[in-house]
Amino acid sequence: MTEGLDGLRDRLAEYRDLGARFAKWRAVIRIGDGMPSVACIGANAHALARYAALCQEQGLVPIVEPEVLMDGAHGIERCEEVTGSVLHAVFNDLAEQRVMLEGMLLKPNMVTAGSQCSAAASVQDVATATLRCLRRHVPVAVPGIVFLSGGQEERLATLHLNAINRLAARSWTISFSYGRALQDPALKAWHGSDQNLTEGALAIALRARCNSAASLGSYTEDMETPAA
Repeated sequence: MTEGLDGLRDRLAEYRDLGARFAKWRAVIRIGDGMPSVACIGANAHALARYAALCQEQGLVPIVEPEVLMDGAHGIERCEEVTGSVLHAVFNDLAEQRVMLEGMLLKPNMVTAGSQCSAAASVQDVATATLRCLRRHVPVAVPGIVFLSGGQEERLATLHLNAINRLAARSWTISFSYGRALQDPALKAWHGSDQNLTEGALAIALRARCNSAASLGSYTEDMETPAA
């Protein structure tokens, strides 16, 4: 845990000496009336780029995470517009900070409708809009894109990742870096009890296996049945 950019260089050097080889910085962007402002996008893009430059200076791989939140009633078109603006600003600032794109990972949101939107987007619409946005704004020099789940239901996050990879022209390796969509089923199965450790382990193994297949575009819903 750090406190902004102040003193980050020294802390990164300390973490590197302790064995760390990568770091992650998350910037949160909310969609709403008049939001996000140009200033908001610019400030977050600058912080992400400065962090990434400091990481590479200390021999660490920066994971750059600009997250446009799902919260809100906006449609998928608005999410694509904002996500594109954020990615454009981030990569402009990464260039200004002379970040070597080949030595970083991007951890973005998928382009989805807001969680309170009355018109939910289809899996195919999410995949198409997400990949279109990435192609417009993410340089091919970036080696990998690892999506956050952003509050998506776990199976839907897997379906979206699978559909994106089935469309992808392989400019980047496209995979996952899920939090809740990977951990929630295991936490529910475990329920804080040692008696449920096996069930919890099986639940996270199942989600990892399904998402691993989705990162190759080879996921099918019959994989959701636990192995005997």
